[in-house]
Amino acid sequence: MRHIERPAIHTQLVILNLFGDYLHPRQRALWTSGLLCVLDQLGLSERAVRSTLSRMKAKGWLRSERVGRRSLQRLTAKGLELLEEGDRRIFGSRPTHWDGLWHVVIYSLPHEMRSERRQLRARLSWLGYGMLAPGTMVAARARREDVLASVRELHVEPYVHFFTRARLMHHDSQALVERCWNLPALNRAYARFVARHREAFDQLLCLGDGLTPPEAFVERFWVTYEYSAFPRSDPYLPPELLPPDWRGDEAAMLFSEYRERLRGPAQTYVDDNLELEPLEESQWIDDRLSA
Repeated sequence: MRHIERPAIHTQLVILNLFGDYLHPRQRALWTSGLLCVLDQLGLSERAVRSTLSRMKAKGWLRSERVGRRSLQRLTAKGLELLEEGDRRIFGSRPTHWDGLWHVVIYSLPHEMRSERRQLRARLSWLGYGMLAPGTMVAARARREDVLASVRELHVEPYVHFFTRARLMHHDSQALVERCWNLPALNRAYARFVARHREAFDQLLCLGDGLTPPEAFVERFWVTYEYSAFPRSDPYLPPELLPPDWRGDEAAMLFSEYRERLRGPAQTYVDDNLELEPLEESQWIDDRLSA
């Protein structure tokens, strides 16, 4: 197995990526001991994992249940919502057409709400909004329900205004894109991702089933973890607004093919080590209704 150049590791993001890939799609809970075993394979210490699980429970993303001397972890409704939004951004398709209209959020929060202002900016950026001017963010796609949900959750409704289907006057759209997003830097990051993983993927095609399940799991996990950073900076603009040498689609195709190639043996490793437990149907329904 090649030496994997790992990105900076944030334990919370590692756990969320693991849950998003292997826990949530199968409607399962898991034993903490199994989680520690799998994360040890990824190089995370037990102390760091337990500390992060406590913080995730405090944020309302997880709940734990003691069963004898063991503990069972499961996602809450809030955790489910977080992972599903992440799935939509990481695995969703890029828009193929643009109607020429913009969608605008204008906000003005008092100084004592600077924490909420910072959180609002981060959430809008995640939804594809770019900063046009202080307190004004724009997107090429309407995300009205998602914007309103974030505004309600942060309790900032009186300070935020949402405008949809606005047409740009006196400026061209390309100038607006250059002002709101650093697409050249993002394009270079996509190109580096392709350069870093294309040769290894081609070698994998020649190897066939040459990787063991633990090796396949580790390789697949870190490729996914690295790629999952892109949605935090990529506004997922339609082709009319992208540079002609755009590498994002090539990176997305390589990412998808890489994951699929390693899916079988990686799943075998997870099934043998993660100690998943099926949720009762009533538990799953309750979580979905409260999400």
